[in-house]
Amino acid sequence: MEVEIEKEKENKLLKRREVLFRVSHDGGSPSREDVRTALMKTLRCNPKMLVIDWMRAEFGKRETVGYAKVYENEDRLKEIEEEHIIKRNFGEGAKEK
Repeated sequence: MEVEIEKEKENKLLKRREVLFRVSHDGGSPSREDVRTALMKTLRCNPKMLVIDWMRAEFGKRETVGYAKVYENEDRLKEIEEEHIIKRNFGEGAKEK
């Protein structure tokens, strides 16, 4: 699986990096966890700070396009991200109020 960063932007107001990425893969679409692992290696970030917002497989290609965010700290991530996105990335019970 190859990860290509198409666009990266620093959002100072929300204290995060926003990344548009493309993943080339063999076979079926990769799981969110596989893509998270590949992105962590490419972006060199802490796994607790990386959130994949969305991923979509390109029709007729062996590519998946997606949008991810890398936060500066865990508190900021929990403040900003919606509960269903946190559950999707970190599993049930990840957000505590």
